[in-house]
Amino acid sequence: MTSQDSGRALLRHHGDVDAAPGLVDFAVNVRMPAPPAWLRRRLADALDGLGGYPSAAADERARSVVAARHGRRADEVLVLSGAAEGFALLPALRPRLAAVVHPSFTEPEVALRDAGVEVQRVPLSAGDGYRLRPSAVPEAADLVVLGNPTNPTSVLHPADAVASLSRPGRVLVVDEAFADAVPGEVESLASSRLPGLLVLRSLTKTWGLAGLRAGYALGAPDLLARLALPRPQWPVSSLVLEAVTACCEPAAVALAQELAAECREHTASAVRALGDLVVVPPSAPFALLRVPDGERVRLSLRDKGIAVRRGDTFPGLTTDHLRVAVRAPEEFALLVDALRVVLEER
Repeated sequence: MTSQDSGRALLRHHGDVDAAPGLVDFAVNVRMPAPPAWLRRRLADALDGLGGYPSAAADERARSVVAARHGRRADEVLVLSGAAEGFALLPALRPRLAAVVHPSFTEPEVALRDAGVEVQRVPLSAGDGYRLRPSAVPEAADLVVLGNPTNPTSVLHPADAVASLSRPGRVLVVDEAFADAVPGEVESLASSRLPGLLVLRSLTKTWGLAGLRAGYALGAPDLLARLALPRPQWPVSSLVLEAVTACCEPAAVALAQELAAECREHTASAVRALGDLVVVPPSAPFALLRVPDGERVRLSLRDKGIAVRRGDTFPGLTTDHLRVAVRAPEEFALLVDALRVVLEER
């Protein structure tokens, strides 16, 4: 394997690889082990329609519900098979120079590099809490990608700092996969109409839908049309359209915010339990840790039946970085107790 192949393999490493069967999973950021009962019923009721192709009417319905959720028009919504599909489509925008803010989710960089797009990494510093510095983004970049809140640092950047990266001739891609886990969805740009803004949302994290792949993009109609150009006919399934509709209806949005408030309490409890191991105060339902001898710790936790996400596959992080999903305190105590034992083994 060449060094280029090895580097790509690291970028394609995600928490599902760390979360092997039989392990207690703190590696994956999906907050529910399965969709809630009301959502399962909605999806089950849609099964009888699988004999037909996904309809334009169902797509229009899903887009209209998403649009109402964010105060937009239906033509400003593109339903996706997960936010990851949106990243895979970025080369269709034909950027000359893409700036990717790191540490962050790595799929956008993989898609762009695979398409031959020049990528410049914009590293954020642990010294100032991985805070976004817009001046560090190269002026020549005609595509900029960042997460908010950011995976894996769990940092929430101010909306005005993110918005300052918008300018004529540039596409600004904001990965808001975890925005619905933030109470009030503060700092979100989902309802903004900044020039060139493309916001990607995921529904899989909050609603236990990782196996279904459901999400959407928000942006100007002409930008969405360019993004969608390489897609095949019927790019998303009927079940995805139903899931997007169900999860963006007002009752579900209200419930998501109840879950976000609960998650904030769980996160505060987790930070107290983990103490100085937490790199920055988390804004999303996961925390970035810096642990001495982190690779040994990760493997020792694995031997004890607990999976955590390795951090060194994220540009800018090392083997001493681990990402852990926040769970309810009684479940999270399993990780805290095991971690305490492993650290004392040094």
